[in-house]
Amino acid sequence: MTANSSKVPESAGVGNFEEQVLLAVIRTGADGYGMRVRRELERVTGRSVTIGSVYATLDRLEAKGLVISARTTTGADSPSRRIFSVTPAGARALVETRAARDKLWAGVNLQPLLPDV
Repeated sequence: MTANSSKVPESAGVGNFEEQVLLAVIRTGADGYGMRVRRELERVTGRSVTIGSVYATLDRLEAKGLVISARTTTGADSPSRRIFSVTPAGARALVETRAARDKLWAGVNLQPLLPDV
């Protein structure tokens, strides 16, 4: 394989909700289980979020290698929880996503579209 034909890795950028879930995992710190991530998303965004959408997104992010999870229990009678944390690849995906969004916003003037503001 020549240098020109080597495979270029595809961008690890993420979608809007994936970005929000990754950021909520980071914000929850060492206690990033699904319901806590959901509550953080709702608290920050002011929007209702279903737990199913959070877990589906966390599972997808884990399949992509952007988060990892581990089972933990807090006591003998406590249910186990899957605690999520962002991987270095997840952090890079956030950086790439933010950079792409910032490039798109550069030079955008919304004032003509919002004459009453």
